[in-house]
Amino acid sequence: VVDDGSWNREDVAPVHQEFARDPRSNFILLPKNVGKRKAQIAAIRCSSGDLVLNADSDTILASDMVGKLALRMQDAEIGAAMGQLTASNRNATWLTGLIDMEYWLACNEERAAQARFGAVMCCCGPCAMYRRSALDLLLDQYEAQYFRGKPSDFGEDRHLTILMLKAGFRTEYVSDAYAATLVPDGLGPYLRQQLRWARSTFRDTLLALRLLPGLDPYLTLDVIGQNLGPLLLAFSVVTGIAQVAVTGTVPWWTVLRIALMTFVRCAVAAFRARQLRFLAFSLHTPINIFLLLPVKAYALCTLSNSDWLSR
Repeated sequence: VVDDGSWNREDVAPVHQEFARDPRSNFILLPKNVGKRKAQIAAIRCSSGDLVLNADSDTILASDMVGKLALRMQDAEIGAAMGQLTASNRNATWLTGLIDMEYWLACNEERAAQARFGAVMCCCGPCAMYRRSALDLLLDQYEAQYFRGKPSDFGEDRHLTILMLKAGFRTEYVSDAYAATLVPDGLGPYLRQQLRWARSTFRDTLLALRLLPGLDPYLTLDVIGQNLGPLLLAFSVVTGIAQVAVTGTVPWWTVLRIALMTFVRCAVAAFRARQLRFLAFSLHTPINIFLLLPVKAYALCTLSNSDWLSR
């Protein structure tokens, strides 16, 4: 357990002392706050297992998750594997419910499809298992990531996954290995999280492009689609607003197409998940258009900013 320079060290000292009596526990008390990546590296260098499972402080693991990930990692060609993430507070607000559905789609559509070709492009940070022999090869490179001359701290999960693929290892998704994590329950924290994620995605997409020729053509299509899709949607929105401003007419065909695509996507998800609640995921479309697209545009214009934003 890494305490990354807690300001209230005296208050949590009794917790350290209690668990210090348990031989299974080891506390690493960093003298100052250095960020998640360096704290994670400190733990990895103090550990000794053949497999390393990283979990955040707000992650709750299913009792059989570690075993299921370890079983998949018996294949020596696999460098990293992730399980299925859910929101532990999904019933707290309407937003946490949407984020929980967003996680389901990200895991069971995007990650599951990528895993068919042995190349999950991001083994999520809240809970992912790594092969030590692979980490030994990559840890120095992982620690020394810079962007435009500045140390890069966030986006550690995506960057480490890309390094694994670059080194020739496969990355996998295990759909029945469950972990729950705390998600933002308000728009402010959610948008700050999305801004951080967008910056890290743009940064590491450049690194991922060099990998694509050696991977399955589907993954090239996937990466292009994930980056081109938001641009096309933004173009549709801007031209629609321009039409209203210039001609005073509403682009109903554009509105209907977006509504139809939203309905189809949500209906397919509801069918696959066997949960009608996914029809409510249609509420994510206006959030995507009017909030997330501007956030991604801002992220693209401020890529050099490395603030974590949630502290």
